Amino acid sequence: MTTQSRVSLTGLEMSQATHQATYYALGGRRKAKKILPLFLLLWGATMPVALPATAQSSDPPPGSQGATKATPQEPESPAGAPITLTLRDALALVRKNSPEYHAFVTELGIVHEDRAQARAAFLPSVNYTNQFIYTEGNGTPSGRSIANNGVHEYVSYGSVHEALLDAPQLAEYRRAHAAEALARAREEIASRGLDVTVTESYYGLVAAERKYATAQEACQIAREFWLLSDKLQRGGEVARSDVIKFELQFNEKQRALLEAQLEMNRQRLSFAVLLFPNFTQNFSVVDDLETPMALPALQEVESAGSRNNPQLEAAMAALSVARQEVWMARAGYLPAASLDYFYGIDANHFATRTDGVANLGYAATASLVIPVWNWGVTHSKVKQAGFRREQAQLELTKAQRQLLANLHGYYDEATTVRNEIDNLRRSADLAADSLRLTKLRYEGGEASVLELVDAQNTFTGVQDTYADAQVRYRVSLAKLQTLTGSF
Repeated sequence: MTTQSRVSLTGLEMSQATHQATYYALGGRRKAKKILPLFLLLWGATMPVALPATAQSSDPPPGSQGATKATPQEPESPAGAPITLTLRDALALVRKNSPEYHAFVTELGIVHEDRAQARAAFLPSVNYTNQFIYTEGNGTPSGRSIANNGVHEYVSYGSVHEALLDAPQLAEYRRAHAAEALARAREEIASRGLDVTVTESYYGLVAAERKYATAQEACQIAREFWLLSDKLQRGGEVARSDVIKFELQFNEKQRALLEAQLEMNRQRLSFAVLLFPNFTQNFSVVDDLETPMALPALQEVESAGSRNNPQLEAAMAALSVARQEVWMARAGYLPAASLDYFYGIDANHFATRTDGVANLGYAATASLVIPVWNWGVTHSKVKQAGFRREQAQLELTKAQRQLLANLHGYYDEATTVRNEIDNLRRSADLAADSLRLTKLRYEGGEASVLELVDAQNTFTGVQDTYADAQVRYRVSLAKLQTLTGSF
């Protein structure tokens, strides 16, 4: 990836000698200005082509006083071809491997099973019982325990139980239904929040790679200016201070390159933790920041937010849960009725008939339980549930207000950043053109070293700001979609 190249000193010295001889032969600076670009081209031909990554070359220009500098090394390429990921691929991987998101998925599954269990409580239950009871004898048929039917008692029957009137169980089922809706809304909130996290991390890595490439280019340009000023200083075109200034500029760009590489590696590491169950950095991301992303009209956003907002759905579901808890508490005042049916044997012998008498038969019981007095426990539970219902109602109204505020806030942010992107795109083109023209003016002796340094810093700064604005726009769209869903 990074290519290290060194200046050919022999070729450079030959080109400098040629330039100096031509300068004095032409009679000074004025004549040399006219053909200087031609000799600069000839001089450049004696040097190897410098790739952007060669901005870290450790060789100072000939005649300079700078010491040899260490060059940063690129990390080795991982074995095997890297995985190329789009944002959609990254979202799918993170949803699959994120334990935080799966906690909400697990909660939804558990609550769904709670609802299934509450529903099953309304249906008849069937059991089969086998039992042998031995009672110590005392010379009587029933033995020493008068509650038993004999010394040996065999019980083998099937039973069916049905709750005819169970108000608490009905309220529990309705509460479980509302709790499932609440868990589903929370899972959707977590999913959309995860989209924001992944989008921010994905495009953060894209921007870091862009900034690293910009830092490489800036370092290479600074090195070219350094070498150019040294050549012109040897020919008497510029002062020694220009060479010193460009060397300082080159050193600064080298440090900036190292910092950009560090930030790129940090972004890659944090993103890799999100992506894969087994840690790896063998992947690359697609830079699609230049792909336009439309922003719907405000009326469409408001409409989508009112009908497809998980925060509002969660608040409404929480209020429904609180209301059902009130009904569950009030159900403690109501009676409960049930029916049980038994079919089988309950005899002194394990047989369907004994001495011509049938043992096989059925029995049924009906029960009605009426609550009378429990020292105010039911009343206290009703008050507790009422407190939770009032709190849920307040949270719902707060969620409605917050939805409108967030909707307009996120939309305004996206609109502002979109306009800034258009402005920054134009500024980036102007900065590149300004750097090119200022370099030509400096080579012609019409611009100062400070102008050239300022043009380069402006170019680098605008490029980085432009990348940050594009990332900010994508993240602002992802935040807006947490309220409206995809658009």
